[in-house]
Amino acid sequence: MITVINGTNRWNNNSHVFAKHLYQLLLNYADEEVKYLGLDQVPHDWFFPEMYEKGNQAKTVAQLQDEFISAANKFYIISPEYNGGMPGALKLFIDAISVRNYGTNFKSKKVALVGTASGRAGNLRGMDQLTHILQHMGAIVMPQQLPISRIETMIQENAITDTSTLEAMEKHALAFVNF
Repeated sequence: MITVINGTNRWNNNSHVFAKHLYQLLLNYADEEVKYLGLDQVPHDWFFPEMYEKGNQAKTVAQLQDEFISAANKFYIISPEYNGGMPGALKLFIDAISVRNYGTNFKSKKVALVGTASGRAGNLRGMDQLTHILQHMGAIVMPQQLPISRIETMIQENAITDTSTLEAMEKHALAFVNF
């Protein structure tokens, strides 16, 4: 199973347009189940001081972990740039699931990274940060990352209008299916 993760909890975020498009590409090309997890759609009842203690993981996080993380063998993570890095919500989610079944989260699982940004760099720094975190957890991160810049200029009516970006996304998705 492949889990596509839109790594921001911001409502009405632009990254979801890219995440949903990549999700559709994987549904078309992958010979396995594909699920979508948007951090903007999950309950946020799991941020409290005791969340790092093994017995205190919120039930909502445990359910998400079981359905979308532990059950997956591959991940496609779309991470927008927030203040020169990855969203805090994505790091917090990774921390929240790390207190239970650590070895079944990312260890020996393949991950593709896509960075989105309103600026010029396509969240290269955030993808570097995420690569380090995931590799520390034992994940196998696909070397070809996809930075997508100036995303506001290529979305109209919740659709991507830039042909070269659509082609790059398709090429990246196909590379990940074969990774």
